Amino acid sequence: MSTSQNTTTSSIVFLLTGVPGLEAFHTWISIPFCFLYATALSGNSLILFAIITQPSLHEPMYYFLSMLSTTDLGLSISTLATMLGIFWFNAREISFNACLSQMFFIKLFTVMESSVLLAMAFDRYVAISNPLRYATILTDSRIAQIGVAIIVRGTVTLTPMVALLKRLTFCGSHVLHHSYCFHPDVMKLSCTDTRINSAVGLTAMISTVGVDSILILLSYVLIIRTVLSIASTEERKKAFSTCISHIGAVAIFYIPLISLSFVHRFGKRAPPYVHTMIANTYLLIPPVMNPIIYSVKTKQIQSKNRSIIRLICEEAYVVVV
Repeated sequence: MSTSQNTTTSSIVFLLTGVPGLEAFHTWISIPFCFLYATALSGNSLILFAIITQPSLHEPMYYFLSMLSTTDLGLSISTLATMLGIFWFNAREISFNACLSQMFFIKLFTVMESSVLLAMAFDRYVAISNPLRYATILTDSRIAQIGVAIIVRGTVTLTPMVALLKRLTFCGSHVLHHSYCFHPDVMKLSCTDTRINSAVGLTAMISTVGVDSILILLSYVLIIRTVLSIASTEERKKAFSTCISHIGAVAIFYIPLISLSFVHRFGKRAPPYVHTMIANTYLLIPPVMNPIIYSVKTKQIQSKNRSIIRLICEEAYVVVV
């Protein structure tokens, strides 16, 4: 592959990177990653199955939880092939169009997860501040509309950001510094002026994830004010306990995302593997932890998951015997 002359975007092949400096240990590094992927895929699939098959979970809160699990599955699947391909087979090549597709879906599911967390914050506010009208405000049709709006919002916002990469030319190195296609990483390799791309990308993220984070914070200010107005201490604890799982989900989504942004902007002197590990954590930790958080705090999901696991074990025992 030539690195000294301009190449048309249709023929560009990028080279992904595993963990810089630790290439000799990729096989060993793949073991915890395989465990994390297996946990994310199985955990979110179990939650979806439990919500679909158990009528008692057909409520607004669980519909939003099913949306969260769907976005987590999408986020995991978006990076699964390239990440494990690098660790297992040293399969580093990815075409320009495949790179754009992966980048789009990673960003889309990230924005969708942020939007779902905002919808869940609104759900908790309505449940605490106006419990008698909860079912009439969050009807099935309204929840479906929210789901469609989340998908449309992410698609419309992110399509220009990804499409504008088509205008760039790449005349130097084609080596990316992550195990997947990351928007700032691709722009750095271009020998074209990328100020428009940077502005559009920054605007897209501020208008989605940035706005969502502010609205989630505002929702919790209103929730806390409502909870403090409740006379009974026991009722206060009960009301606020319904938010614990959501607060955990918000924390594990935004903390790695903010950490990645800070490292990319201010951690220029940090070792390359630090950037890579934080980038991988940002994509893997939320899909792994969300099913655990909600399973621990939700007795109905606990019960359904135990029965599913018991059934699987019994069937496996029968097959073996």
